[in-house]
Amino acid sequence: MKRPLNAVVIVGLMLGGILGMAGTFVGDPRLRTVFWGIDGLGLIVATAILSLKNFRSGNDAVAAGFLLFCIGESVMLGGTPQTLEAMVPSFAAGVALWAAALLMTGIPPRFALWARVASVIAAIVFLITFGEILWGVRILPTAFPLPGLGFPFLVLAFCGWIRALVREP
Repeated sequence: MKRPLNAVVIVGLMLGGILGMAGTFVGDPRLRTVFWGIDGLGLIVATAILSLKNFRSGNDAVAAGFLLFCIGESVMLGGTPQTLEAMVPSFAAGVALWAAALLMTGIPPRFALWARVASVIAAIVFLITFGEILWGVRILPTAFPLPGLGFPFLVLAFCGWIRALVREP
């Protein structure tokens, strides 16, 4: 790969997608913490770099979206070592920021249409999750259908972001 930072972003997004999903399904809380810790760090690094890359290329809305995603993931990372019940407030704040970020990266025509649609679907699921938590519904990060339905679409958006990096001239 000609651009080493692209490789860092791709690894971060892949770790985020794989370990984020794995952490959702693993039963051992310590293993979940490790998976989500690595997932969060990978996504923070990846989206910080994507924010700068898109800002430099003039895609300000997309750059702001990646910056919001980075902040949302940072908020969630702070709750990772806690029990699922204790991490609900940081999870709620994180999914709200994720939703805004996914709309900002998914609406402008920067990525393939399928990745943009996946971003918007994930954003809607996460906005509903955030609204439900604000309304007083106790939704754990591992719950299904909310927020569980959003995670596969989020990972699909990551695939679209990776595809765009691989196809860069």
